[in-house]
Amino acid sequence: MVNSVNFLLLLSLLPFAPFCHCEKKNEGYLYPQFYDGSCPRVQEIVQSVVAKAVAKEPRMAASLLRLHFHDCFVKGCDASVLLDSSGTIISEKRSNPNRDSARGFEVIDEIKSALEKECSHTVSCADILALAARDSTVLTGGPSWEVPLGRRDSLGASISGSNNNIPAPNNTFETILTKFKLKGLDIVDLVALSGSHTIGDSRCTSFRQRLYNQTGNGKADFTLDQQYAAELRTRCPRSGGDQNLFVLDFVTPLKFDNFYYKNLLANKGLLSSDEVLLTKNKESADLVRKYAERNDLFFEQFAQSMVKMGNITPLTGSKGEIRKNCRKINK
Repeated sequence: MVNSVNFLLLLSLLPFAPFCHCEKKNEGYLYPQFYDGSCPRVQEIVQSVVAKAVAKEPRMAASLLRLHFHDCFVKGCDASVLLDSSGTIISEKRSNPNRDSARGFEVIDEIKSALEKECSHTVSCADILALAARDSTVLTGGPSWEVPLGRRDSLGASISGSNNNIPAPNNTFETILTKFKLKGLDIVDLVALSGSHTIGDSRCTSFRQRLYNQTGNGKADFTLDQQYAAELRTRCPRSGGDQNLFVLDFVTPLKFDNFYYKNLLANKGLLSSDEVLLTKNKESADLVRKYAERNDLFFEQFAQSMVKMGNITPLTGSKGEIRKNCRKINK
């Protein structure tokens, strides 16, 4: 009789088993409600600081979006890109993809400072980067998405990873796709995330070879509209002017939309890494045409791909730390 009572008691508890397991289940996983109990105003605070920064300087939206991308592609989304050089740490800010171009660090500092006042030692710098990237997209007219949270911050940086893993403007299509695949991303993610070039600027040094010597024969890239190339040459000479800035989307440079893809179809993509999406692979070219025609499909896929990118090998649970200052590891 006792055994049957125990068996019935066990049966009665079974429906509740998933609920008992819930809190443990989230260990090691990212989820949007991560700070609901510990720092409920986190998203409001991040959005407020980002909105102020973008209102002051519209270019900042693209800079913050790029920081998240350059963070995730190195050692995963762990805020390693934010660390300054100190002790044994060589900052990723010195790498070729980041030197003289990565920016927005002061905005991240301001967000972190506000969050430390609100709920000290709680919100990671890695999560701040992910939220700031989403808010920057929304503020410029792009899609929104729920940002999974719960990342922790790295205890080091990797300048070699930054130099080798981040796709470069002059990489071949296959090299770029390989770099995406190594991070668990696919060709759809590549084309959709490249659409972030609908906002922001690029430096002359990043595309000069297209204007003067694309294949080593002393001639301009034939896939670049020649009238557009002539305009670009007026401010991007053969030598000098390396830091001169050019908008990536010359039609709507401050608006997050699908004109990036329309520009590619008109052979007016600024970077070689943009144009190869149309000229070097049929599947990616088909996606370019699809997103050029349907802004809604681009927005939907961009949001999905951003969540996927934000999930690249995050530190969770007891790994890493929650930095008090995003520029240095805790003492």
